[in-house]
Amino acid sequence: MTQTHTYRSRLCWDGTTGVGYDSYDRTHRVAVPPADGELVLSSDPAFLGDAKLPNPEQLLLAAASSCQLLSFLAIAARSRIDVVAYEDEAEAIMPEDQKPLRITQITLRPRIVVAPGVDLDRVRRLVGKAHDACYIANTLNAEVVLEPLIVVAS
Repeated sequence: MTQTHTYRSRLCWDGTTGVGYDSYDRTHRVAVPPADGELVLSSDPAFLGDAKLPNPEQLLLAAASSCQLLSFLAIAARSRIDVVAYEDEAEAIMPEDQKPLRITQITLRPRIVVAPGVDLDRVRRLVGKAHDACYIANTLNAEVVLEPLIVVAS
């Protein structure tokens, strides 16, 4: 029997748009039960949001980066590859001249540190397998580019 995973979120905003596009508050709150707490978000400053708060575009990028990490770590652990550190400087682009407006490309730049003696070519293959298994990347219509750097711990 196949299992279906269901995720929920709860979003709330209050204020008034009666003041016009330039003046209404973009701040809103999102909860993702059963996790504790809530996220306070805004829109991108280009759309008159609060630069001190995360925006949906950043969360989409973070979700893609996190999914790649978790997929890779699971595959590496099952393959008995000792990964000792992983960092990602990810980037998403959303060109305004392409309609409909959307994120068109996400670039993940994981820096993966492995224990001495690990086969680096094998790690590169596992990075690709993790990408193929990443359900967030599989959900998106944006191109997801991987630029991994694999380093042996000293």
